[in-house]
Amino acid sequence: MATTTLLRKLSKLKLTLGRRRPQASRLLGAIRRDPANLFTLTGMKPDRWQAEVIRSGADRLLMLASRQAGKSEVAGRVVLKKVLLEPGSLVLILSPTERQSGYFFRTKVLRPYELLGRPVKPARQPGRLELELSNGSHVVALPDNEAGVRCYSSVKLLVIDEAARVDDALYHAVRPMLAVGHGALVALSTPWAKQGWFYEEWKSTRRWQRVRVPAALCPRISPEFLAEELESKGQRWYDMEYNCTFSNLVSSLFSEESIEAACSDKPGWF
Repeated sequence: MATTTLLRKLSKLKLTLGRRRPQASRLLGAIRRDPANLFTLTGMKPDRWQAEVIRSGADRLLMLASRQAGKSEVAGRVVLKKVLLEPGSLVLILSPTERQSGYFFRTKVLRPYELLGRPVKPARQPGRLELELSNGSHVVALPDNEAGVRCYSSVKLLVIDEAARVDDALYHAVRPMLAVGHGALVALSTPWAKQGWFYEEWKSTRRWQRVRVPAALCPRISPEFLAEELESKGQRWYDMEYNCTFSNLVSSLFSEESIEAACSDKPGWF
């Protein structure tokens, strides 16, 4: 009787797996045809800029965006696009703290993966900061710790969250990881001070696709809320949080423009 029951359960399991394989194959095909389906298949309608980003396939991408504009949502789906459609991909997610890395991983990568129904099954139970798939792809979320990230190599995708606040030393330590695997680099942030690698790369002429998304372009943020924030925060902080404007250092006595004027070789009064 026990053997009969076991055989019956195995038969049901085979039938279930047989149904899931075509379903997973169709889902991966839909994502391959249009990566924006990573939003629609998880119950979200992407903003136009989000759809453009995930379809672009850019290997060097800077996203300068307002708070709550949806930059983490699209970055998380860029991660899923890589690991689901390109077997054997190692993806690293870096944030200023472990707490931020873990939150990004759980809410922007693992949750959509579960909503998709795990179209590529995990090789083992997902961890707190890690997902390994049966196709050989691997996602690891890490904090801003230069010494702790140097062990990785052949990275296919590197995502740097809150990039304007990630230390320069970490940025320069992780870039070589992309060399052998010809990996892509995606950095997303609200602006901060006029210093650091993210600011320098944003204003440079180097090879980056740059996406700027102020709050006025986000349909989920109301004009009334923005008006309240402006009144509460003042223009300087409001511009950093919502208008994608880099600021002079909060503690600076003189502005960057004043310092540049003082160092000018043009004749004038000082």
